[in-house]
Amino acid sequence: MIRTTGLNREKHKKIGELSKGFQQRVGLAQALIHDPEVLILDEPTSGLDPNQIVEIRDLIRKIGRQKTVILSSHILAEVEATCDRILIINEGKIVADGTSEELRRQAQGNEILRVRIEGGDRNSVHNKLKKLPTIGMVNILPEDPKAFEIQSVKGEQSAKSIFGLCVENGWYLSQLTPVETRLEDVFRKVTLK
Repeated sequence: MIRTTGLNREKHKKIGELSKGFQQRVGLAQALIHDPEVLILDEPTSGLDPNQIVEIRDLIRKIGRQKTVILSSHILAEVEATCDRILIINEGKIVADGTSEELRRQAQGNEILRVRIEGGDRNSVHNKLKKLPTIGMVNILPEDPKAFEIQSVKGEQSAKSIFGLCVENGWYLSQLTPVETRLEDVFRKVTLK
């Protein structure tokens, strides 16, 4: 367990003398010593510095190749960086289950793009974008007069038609970026009903 958890250079110290990161490793070694089939970890990176977080995360993934590891955490970036499968539980019921990519895709529904178009009048660009058959909604972004947030019609993708519209009108497309749903957004959507 000392070798597995990377405690070689600290093995002669008392637990109280160890850093928080190495204390977490001792806890993992203690949990693993009986060779359990399932390991349940509650907030395993809480209170660790960024280097220790990366080390513990790597260790958890290494253990997860041989055992079932259940990680309980409210730090969703940590969950996403560590876990292969995510379950979101609300009031004792599973409300979401899948990989982070699957959960984002399910929550997003329609494609959302952020585009920036130069060389045309803002109102003209806005009106012509709204008329494209693949586009359901166009919002002008207040922080940039040439930027728009576009929501495609369900099941449609709009990048090709936006590009074609720009070519047809002699406009310059300086940005076309998909807006990705964050895991925090997914969590809020499935727990605030």
